[in-house]
Amino acid sequence: MPFKPSLVRAVFRDVTPMHVSRTAASAAASVTWTVLTEIIDGARRSAAEEARRKLTPGDLVSAIDRNVELEVGHKWYAHSPTFRGLTGVVYDAEGVIVPPRRRSGSRKPSAVAGAHRFEAGVRKLLRSQGVTAVPALVRDLDGIASVFLTDLARDAAMVVREGGVRRFGSVTLTVPGEPAPPPSLDDSLRALSTRSGDRRTIGGDDILAAATMQLFGGDLRRRALTAAHEATRNLP
Repeated sequence: MPFKPSLVRAVFRDVTPMHVSRTAASAAASVTWTVLTEIIDGARRSAAEEARRKLTPGDLVSAIDRNVELEVGHKWYAHSPTFRGLTGVVYDAEGVIVPPRRRSGSRKPSAVAGAHRFEAGVRKLLRSQGVTAVPALVRDLDGIASVFLTDLARDAAMVVREGGVRRFGSVTLTVPGEPAPPPSLDDSLRALSTRSGDRRTIGGDDILAAATMQLFGGDLRRRALTAAHEATRNLP
């Protein structure tokens, strides 16, 4: 795993004082690794159309445009120059335009401030797919990974506090003019809707439950959950 358990636990400490089990740290690293791998693969395909092996921010935007499942780590979009002008003008409740966020000198831990911690893992992922990336794209991938894992940690802590998942998100593709199929959840997702155990420890199942909240229903979520199961299968 490019993202070590120590890094995962550092991110969780920024969000919650709860203990993070070995299975939880492994599952969180695996889910984040799967999401970043899919994003890089989409960007790689975009670059390959122009016979390039060096990825640019434009390839990231193209990958997200082609696959809505890759649109994760949304808080990073407001911070990154790559996405400015693409997310539209933001207005507050009074109808006044909200200016872009500026860098802050605050020492308070945040996903944006801690994004640099993911650079080594991101570069390892890029090498594993036989590509490189310009510095701006590496920063974007760092930021997306940091924000995604931070949100995953926050949702996992909420699952522990509330005793289970209170909501599920899904995306269903339909054909115009035809009725939409009824929503359904497979048994594995239904099993994550409630939890047992103490309210002080985040476990592997809590990460899986949080992943169902962070990822749209579809291939990416299934692959992420499957990879997390495999990563934790042999852990004590």
